[in-house]
Amino acid sequence: MTTPRVWSLAVTFAVFATGWTVYLAPAGDSNSPRLVNTCLITNDVKRLVGFYEPVLALKAKKTGEEYAEFPTGVGVLAIFSKDAQEKYIPGSAEAAKNRSVVLQFRVSDVDQEYRRLQSLVKSWVKAPTTQPWGTRSIYFRDPDGNLVDFYAPIKDQ
Repeated sequence: MTTPRVWSLAVTFAVFATGWTVYLAPAGDSNSPRLVNTCLITNDVKRLVGFYEPVLALKAKKTGEEYAEFPTGVGVLAIFSKDAQEKYIPGSAEAAKNRSVVLQFRVSDVDQEYRRLQSLVKSWVKAPTTQPWGTRSIYFRDPDGNLVDFYAPIKDQ
């Protein structure tokens, strides 16, 4: 039986790896690494949290002024300050410089989310579109320029 986590991971891989062969470890394989947290390094934690709270319809769990996280049910989207990152791991990250990762969130209705987000999102990349790999998506950028995809498998629409 396919779990929602495996399905979500498979869809994510299909988006980036169309034509590639992808091998997923069985869910019970305790030796394989598990991606559970994605952390955005930012110059302005408060601004990015203020963007993601209404977009994700979740209240951030904050630890001081330098860290916040959004448990999404499958993994955590974390937001961490550039200054704190530099303090703990000097020279390891540049805030707001990402142009190679897409944050993907599965939603129940892409078109409804597109309407809901009109007043929240300032930088749209692509309006609702049915993708050749079997999903419907909207793409937009957060205030730091990170690319975000809200998607749903077509059969769920």
